[in-house]
Amino acid sequence: MAWWQQTYRRFIYGRAIVVVSGLPRSGTSMMMKMLEAGGIPVWLDGVRTADDQNPKGYYELERVKELDKGLDKTWVREGRGRAVKVISSLLEHLPTTNNYQVLFMSRNIQDVLDSQSKMLSQREEGGGSVSDAALQKFYETHLRKVKYFLAHEPGFSALDVEYADVLADPETMARRIRTFLGANLNVAGMTGVVDNQLYRNQQRGG
Repeated sequence: MAWWQQTYRRFIYGRAIVVVSGLPRSGTSMMMKMLEAGGIPVWLDGVRTADDQNPKGYYELERVKELDKGLDKTWVREGRGRAVKVISSLLEHLPTTNNYQVLFMSRNIQDVLDSQSKMLSQREEGGGSVSDAALQKFYETHLRKVKYFLAHEPGFSALDVEYADVLADPETMARRIRTFLGANLNVAGMTGVVDNQLYRNQQRGG
């Protein structure tokens, strides 16, 4: 989106909503924690509480899960100036009457699948009959569509954030995020909440 379009949309729709997105188990909760530590108000309701898989919390807003239901979405504007987590499959259902700055978490898909499998196993839930290979292909196609949407939809600007890069060099990534958002974030605070020990499903070199 051209600079003049961004300026016009800011004038019409006000402050942007910071959206943290990505596939399930891609590091979105970690990013929400970083933004909170950096000084951005986070929008959550605490319905989904912390557990062994996310001991620092899921940082979710249950109402987001209704975005694809075709219901009234005027409530989304309450997120202006705040950060909210929206899973990648729901991005296209966000109302167009807002500006969105999207931090899109990218993670090795096999790591994502391993993490999901471990979480389902601990909850004693079956993973269904879909093979990892089929699910990986589905995710790859889905991600291509989502990235195209973010690149072409007015009102959206996006920064791709590699999960592995955050773990390897959180300070550099925090500075990139600060520049992208144009906010005076606490980089030291953001860096301090990244804990490699909490993310056990990352493959070596992945």
